[in-house]
Formats: sequence, C-alpha cells, structure tokens
Amino acid sequence: MMANSPADILVELEDAVATCPLDRCGRILSGIMQLLTGSGDRSQELLCGVVDGVLLRLAERVDAIALIKLGAALAELKAAPPETLRRLASHDDADVACPVLLRSQALAAADLVVIAASRGERHLRAIAARNAIEPAVTEALIRRGSSICLELIKNPGTEFSDAAYDALVAKAEQDGEIMKALALRPGTPDLVVRKLLSASPGPTKTSKPNASAVSPAQVPAPAPLKPPCPADYAGARPEIVALNRVGKLNDSTVNRFAIRGETANLFTALSVLSAAPIEIVEHVMTDDDCEGLVMACRASRLNWATTLAILTNRSGTRLSYAERERAQRIFETLLLSTSQWTVRWGEIAATARTSDLGNRGAKVGVSR
Repeated sequence: MMANSPADILVELEDAVATCPLDRCGRILSGIMQLLTGSGDRSQELLCGVVDGVLLRLAERVDAIALIKLGAALAELKAAPPETLRRLASHDDADVACPVLLRSQALAAADLVVIAASRGERHLRAIAARNAIEPAVTEALIRRGSSICLELIKNPGTEFSDAAYDALVAKAEQDGEIMKALALRPGTPDLVVRKLLSASPGPTKTSKPNASAVSPAQVPAPAPLKPPCPADYAGARPEIVALNRVGKLNDSTVNRFAIRGETANLFTALSVLSAAPIEIVEHVMTDDDCEGLVMACRASRLNWATTLAILTNRSGTRLSYAERERAQRIFETLLLSTSQWTVRWGEIAATARTSDLGNRGAKVGVSR
C-alpha cells in the first residue's frame, strides 16, 4: 500500500484535527511522520511549524504505542516540532519520554532542566546518558540527589560548572563512591581533587570550612603520606592478614585505604599482597618516580583504578596528566610475573642494605 503524498496529508489535516475516528488519527499521524522524516533539512523547519499544532491534537487521541513510535521518530531529527517534542519528552510514561530525552538534539537545555526537576528516575537516567550534557542540565540533575551523580561523572559528555563541582564535593563527604569516581575522572580540575582530599570521609574527620567558600590560594595541597611507626604496623597487620585470608583484601578495600589516608593499612596491604618488605613499600610510596609503586601494585594484582587512587593520594602534589599517562602505560605493559619477580629481587636488595637502614630494620619483623 502506497503512503499518502505530502499534498494529500496536508489537505486531510484541516478536517481531521477537530474530530475523527481513532484509526484515522493514527493514519494521519503516521503520514506526518513520513512527511517529516522524508523531507530535506531546509524544508524541515518550515514543516515543523506547520504540523506542530496538529501533532499536539493528534497526540491526545492516539494510544501509547503510537506515541512511542512518534517519539522515536522525532528523536532522530535535527529539527522537530518543538511543542510536540516537549510534550513527549515530559510525558509521564517513561517509554514515551526516554527515547526523546536520550537522543533528541532538538531539545533545548532549558527544556531538559525543567524535566530534570520534575520527572522520575527513568527520565533522569535517560538525560544523564545523553552524548552531551550542558552545565545547566548537569546542575539540575545533581540537585535531584546522589543516585544520578555517578552516571553523570562516568559520562564523558557531561560538562560540569564550578557550582556542579562544589555540589559533588559536598556529596562526596558522605559518599565514597562519588569521591572515588570524581577523583579518577579524566579532566577533573586539580583544585576539585584537592577539595575532595580535604573532605575525605573517615572516622577521624575534623570539621573544615565550606569548600565552595575557599579560594584556590587557600586550599591546602594534600599532605604527603607519613610512614607509620612499628606500633601502627603491628596494630594493622592482624586485620590485613585476616582480610587476605578470607579473600576480602581486594581493590575495593585497598582503594578505600588510599582515599581515606589509612597509611598503616595501605602500606601493610601492599606488603602482604605483593610479598614485599615494608621498607620497599615505604620507598616506592615516597619515591619521585612512580614506576616502583606501579610495579608493586601490579604485583599485588590490583587494577588500574586502585593503582591510580594510590598514586593520587600518596604525595603532596597531584600527578600531572603526562605522569598519569606514563603510569598507565607502565601498568598496562607490565607482566604480572615480571612485576612479582622484580618485587622479590627488591626484597633481596633490601636485605643486603639492612646495615644502612639503622633502627628502621625493626619494621621488617613486623611486616613479615
């Protein structure tokens, strides 16, 4: 059956919009969709203005299946009937709204802000998965709560304003997953990472000034990790060994140690996982060159995200982009067997240098 021609469709619209049988409404709606999707870009905007009002009336008289098809078709257009598009994007039925929210380039940021402030979880997730998200839309989504923040952070197309970063830093004080994701996200500004570190959640966290009110010059750099004393290691080791015995000394646990600055737990965990003495762990954690630490993490079977968290939190200055790139290349090219062998070689070298370690040698007995 041949589709109606554009001329036939436009003539039929005049007497169809007021009252017509439902099956006829569906046929007209299908014809308009063919008209819009089959037109060239230059005539499309004109057609959108002509059919917008008609589509709104028809949309009120067709079933959900027809609306879903209409939304899916309009979502692919660079220019679409604006009022109809907004009606579909804000529809209570997520099956109708989500294809438009996810893919439509014709929806304005202002429309998305309004929808983000008033619609449900599925609507929010569709917006958060768009290929490009403008800062105003990001802020509106963040205001809806923490559940959508991780998806925004993981989406490379999300644009963050200063206000959005401040809101995420505030949420990170109560949510370690947000802190981890934002700290590891490529492109997160150094100032934001410093704020995250100063707001790290933990049992001994003290009150700090409002991060949004602190100027860049006032934000302190994270303090370098100070090696724990033998008593700290002695207190940490039983728990670390117990976690390792039951298979819970994993990336998630070690990552948490790094972000919270639990140095005794972190150093001991690396020592246990990599079979390196505590002196070697202390050395690679404070060495200017990151290669040794990357190798120790690889020998510990940690993933790259955890390794980056350790590198980021180990010193008073954040890794530059070039340093992160180099560290990741080292991590990805190192064989596990090579890393483990090198760590064991380092243990032999450490034993040969015991006469130079002075009173720090007592720590070896704690770590082994």
